[in-house]
Amino acid sequence: MRLTVVTHHLEMTSPSELRPSPRPHPDLRIEQVRIPCPDFNRFLYTVVGKDWHWTDRLVWTDAQWESYVRRPEVQTWVGYVQGAPAGYYELEKQLEDSVEIAYFGLLPAFIGKGIGGHLLSRAVECAWQMGARRVWVHTCSLDHPAALSNYQARGFRIFQTVTEEIPTGTAC
Repeated sequence: MRLTVVTHHLEMTSPSELRPSPRPHPDLRIEQVRIPCPDFNRFLYTVVGKDWHWTDRLVWTDAQWESYVRRPEVQTWVGYVQGAPAGYYELEKQLEDSVEIAYFGLLPAFIGKGIGGHLLSRAVECAWQMGARRVWVHTCSLDHPAALSNYQARGFRIFQTVTEEIPTGTAC
């Protein structure tokens, strides 16, 4: 069986385009994971992505996770509320000073609490601090229904939209 999936690629080309969202929860703190921990990244990817068809990394070996998180181009950041992980983002520095928000999302217990806008704002700020000349992200019709509107509310603009048929059980 195949699914029709619409993928939107969005970008910002200047820090002034960011429309930050205020910090919604007084106990929210966002920290960079400074000691690469493949099992922690695997946990975040699995729990955040389970409802949104994130499947491409589920088959990764321990060595693949290790290799990925140890790359100097990759940063992982986690938002915590009262000690519990609430969400995360991974930033990946790419060619021509482009930084991709490679993964972004909330753990199920924290969806709908206003945390996503602020976490995304911090992701964009961190990407600019990495020396980006362009920050980009993609989202698709399999992601949370508010994902696209959150990106656009923060100032991202669509630069490409792709519609494709993909096998069931595949991620966008």
